[in-house]
Amino acid sequence: QVELVESGGGSVQPRGSLTLSCEATGTIFSLNALGWYRQAPEKERELVSVITAGGSTNYGDSVRGRFTLSRDYRKNLVYLQMNSLKPEDTAVYYCNARGYSATRVPFDSWGQGTQVTVSS
Repeated sequence: QVELVESGGGSVQPRGSLTLSCEATGTIFSLNALGWYRQAPEKERELVSVITAGGSTNYGDSVRGRFTLSRDYRKNLVYLQMNSLKPEDTAVYYCNARGYSATRVPFDSWGQGTQVTVSS
């Protein structure tokens, strides 16, 4: 069973910064993608940033240039550094991991979500 341990989030003023982290734990054979999505009230869940097994990092259009996703390769752990935050970044941020377990069963796991609020 794969579990995602999320940390970070909270409230910040516009133009401020926050860092989220997510660690995938459990019996993992391979991790194909690890990253973050977000969902604002009355909106669909959208990509924030994910990093693939090959090391490629993808960003949503609305965060590119402001957010940076990095990975600790010693662990299945990613950090999302969010700079120049805007009120429209307010959302629940969800960590997502996709890959194969130790028994070669595919998984697509979601964290419980962490609230990010940007407001003056």
